[in-house]
Amino acid sequence: MDDGRRPRHIAIIMDGNGRWAHSRDLPRVRGHEEGIQSVREVARECARLGLIQLTLYAFSVENWKRPKREVEFLMRLLERFLVSEREEIEENNIRFAAIGRLHELPSFVVDELNRTIEMSKHNTGLTLCLALNYGGRAEILDATRRIASLVREGKVAPEQIDETLFERCLYAPEMPPPDLLIRTAGEMRVSNFLLWQISYAEIYVSSVCWPDFRREELHRALEAYSKRVRKFGGLQETNVEG
Repeated sequence: MDDGRRPRHIAIIMDGNGRWAHSRDLPRVRGHEEGIQSVREVARECARLGLIQLTLYAFSVENWKRPKREVEFLMRLLERFLVSEREEIEENNIRFAAIGRLHELPSFVVDELNRTIEMSKHNTGLTLCLALNYGGRAEILDATRRIASLVREGKVAPEQIDETLFERCLYAPEMPPPDLLIRTAGEMRVSNFLLWQISYAEIYVSSVCWPDFRREELHRALEAYSKRVRKFGGLQETNVEG
């Protein structure tokens, strides 16, 4: 694949950990543990290919509704991931980032999250962004509240509100829009993920569950993306502009 047909930013809805475990008569948590291996391999390959960003939907605002023991396990698993992957992040020149209502996460997660972000902030390769306690509607609401505050403070007039201002109030205004949105486990929905940013993203649905989504599956998605014609509402063929 030449650079002109390669996405700059891939966003992934990592689905199917529980189904993967159930099909093997294993506890659901084993699916989450195995999914970490997929995160590592996919991030490593995206870094090798020279992509700008990989954003992974790791924990949604709706996921708090899951059984308390599973949520506690996921938080501890996230804490271990943030510590154990630091060497991998450094070796691959990855800059780590996160989006979402991060202040609502347990303090032990926030502490390790901040350490990993600080440690990697000068790296110049792939940005690996985890969406944590994240929801697309929540992000839009939070951005709207920020704009309302600016108007109340007299810093912005209502007629000055446009897409550029709105994007500056999102969680990560520097984030390029995703070119490719991947969903695993065969589900056909976007699940409240990056609702503003994926307006023109190409969508690829993989039938495999996330723990089985490795380098080969990533390349299948990239191959499918390379054959798409991206028009952005116009008629001229474009492949990389987002």
